[in-house]
Amino acid sequence: MLVEETSINEAYLATGVFIATYVAIASERVHKTSAALAGGMLVIFIGVLDSHEAFDAIDLNVIFLLAGMMVIANTMASTGVFQWLAVRTTKVAGGHPLMVLILLCLVTAVVSSVLDNVTTVVLIAPITVLVARTLRVPAPPMLIAEAIASNLGGAATLIGDPPNVLIGSHAGIGFAEFAWHVAPGAILALAAYIAYLWFRMRGSMVANPEVRAEVMKLDESSLITNHTLLRISLGVLALTLVGFVFHGPLGYEPAAVAMMGATLLLVVTRVDPYEALREVEWVTLFFFIGLFILVRSLEVTGVLDEVGQFAVDASGGSRATGTFLLLWLSAFASGIVDNIPYTATMLPVVDDLTAELGRDPDDRVLWWALTFGADFGGNMTIIGASANVLVANLAARNGEPISFWQFFRYGFPATILTVFVITGYLWVRYFLI
Repeated sequence: MLVEETSINEAYLATGVFIATYVAIASERVHKTSAALAGGMLVIFIGVLDSHEAFDAIDLNVIFLLAGMMVIANTMASTGVFQWLAVRTTKVAGGHPLMVLILLCLVTAVVSSVLDNVTTVVLIAPITVLVARTLRVPAPPMLIAEAIASNLGGAATLIGDPPNVLIGSHAGIGFAEFAWHVAPGAILALAAYIAYLWFRMRGSMVANPEVRAEVMKLDESSLITNHTLLRISLGVLALTLVGFVFHGPLGYEPAAVAMMGATLLLVVTRVDPYEALREVEWVTLFFFIGLFILVRSLEVTGVLDEVGQFAVDASGGSRATGTFLLLWLSAFASGIVDNIPYTATMLPVVDDLTAELGRDPDDRVLWWALTFGADFGGNMTIIGASANVLVANLAARNGEPISFWQFFRYGFPATILTVFVITGYLWVRYFLI
């Protein structure tokens, strides 16, 4: 009885610390990284986790994947290629801010599906800030739109979003099988989002004729300052992409591929490691460290197990009910918890659901529901997905801060719209036909 009461007390403590941390992040009175680290350290201090449990919770695959790709992206940025791409994209769109935004969102979504959404926003965000300043329109709405597009596009493939990597590795799902089932839904959701973006932003994304005329006169040919470094960086990026595609047969984790690429680039180009590592978004990485520890406290105290058991019980033995409940539960939970640790925690829950509700061992519909829910639900808040956090930090570094509620005003409608689209997609493909 005493052990049971202790466990219950620890569950309350873990939940209380998590809620307090989330309130601190949402209030923006404390920097989100400081709040996440404080919450993580507090659950150690009060004894909910010991030090070994806490630090074992940190997913180094995610941390090193982000760090490696940041090194590659920042090295490319030093060549001036982003400034060139910014001017080129703006001129292709005729200097119309809304068309520039839609074009950048489409590029972001496509690249996110073949590279990974975190790397993509690292590449695209600096371009967006330059474009916004050139056209004299606000940058935060554009950056938010691209973060959302990166999560939608990244959902399409096994390497496009960190939760997908976790799901594929745990469930033994290959690259081609994953894309066959998930990519069509991601494309439908992206089309719906682009239409929504057009109607929502058409009144605010306007540049006067004089500014547009100035933009069209810009000469982008002289903006790339180091062609040799750019060629080497692109070559290393291509090799890294190949490594992502074939990481399974090669026996490497995506994080190892990213770090190999970053190391190769540093060795071949002789870029100063101090300069390269100084540009890594350490603030972002330590935010995730704090968050991983916090979520582990909810896991070991049984809080998240209760959530999973609720899903099993609420399904009532119905495969369809279980699928759509998991989809919507994952969407809302990922917007609150962050979709990477949420997905990691839900893997055994979906194993149980699949065993109880699946038609046969190859029935993957619950995994697709978790994928869509986690990836699209991450669009709801600024802490819901890695790409969102990274965009927010990059925006702040460039003097274009994005608040928690500003992101929510754009992210919440986008989440509801795209999850409704996916509800229809899953119903038609797996239950109606």
